[in-house]
Amino acid sequence: MTSGPKVITIANQKGGVGKTTTAINLATALAAIGERVLVIDVDPQGNASTGLGIERDNRTVSAYEILLGEAPVSEAAIATAVPGLSIVPSTMDLLGIEMEIATASDRVFRLRNALSQPDTRRFTYVIIDCPPSLNLLTLNAMAAAHSVLVPLQCEFFALEGLSQLLKTVEQIRGSVNPGLAIQGIVLTMYDGRNNLANQVVDDVRAYMGDAVYNTVIPRNVRLSEAPSYGKPAILYDLQCAGSQAYLNLASEVIQRERGAKAA
Repeated sequence: MTSGPKVITIANQKGGVGKTTTAINLATALAAIGERVLVIDVDPQGNASTGLGIERDNRTVSAYEILLGEAPVSEAAIATAVPGLSIVPSTMDLLGIEMEIATASDRVFRLRNALSQPDTRRFTYVIIDCPPSLNLLTLNAMAAAHSVLVPLQCEFFALEGLSQLLKTVEQIRGSVNPGLAIQGIVLTMYDGRNNLANQVVDDVRAYMGDAVYNTVIPRNVRLSEAPSYGKPAILYDLQCAGSQAYLNLASEVIQRERGAKAA
């Protein structure tokens, strides 16, 4: 896409690493500092939709209809309680999307095509929340994105999972999206009292260098509680350590964007 919003896919094939928490709270933080943000939930579990307060009964037009080509983004996007933040919700129908579009020649480009339409230009950022697998939904997200942001849990097998994901990004670059970049790696669920967590942080920084954000997202009860209230943590408890970390991350994301444009 030559114009329109910056599209960032949040991806990791491992579950439970903080993908959806990062999608929700990074999007909210970007909106809080004046960006116009759209979250696209392509995870059939729909946790990003629930975490932003969208009831299942209100998801009448969703990512499913967009991927089928039955509705434009503007018809599916729902305004959230956060000013400047909208979401294209997910439904369980997405579980069947692979079979429905498997034989289509543009099956990997359905989301990219939808985001290239003029109705998306009112947004400055699009954040795509992926399922915890490298399936056709994740491939659509990567084909549509300018960059991939990788949440990485501070635990023993973190680097092993990261190397698999980086190989996938290379494959996507070599086939369907040559311009796909690594937006950055954000370390999540960090507990400073844990020696292993500190070792993981050191190892990932040594392995990936400047690709790793300075901001580290801590283990935080308020981050875990917020989705059950249908709110991002930044609305639920602005002062908690998790909310403050995501505000810092949003600032880093924007600073990197400005640095990339200036380079």
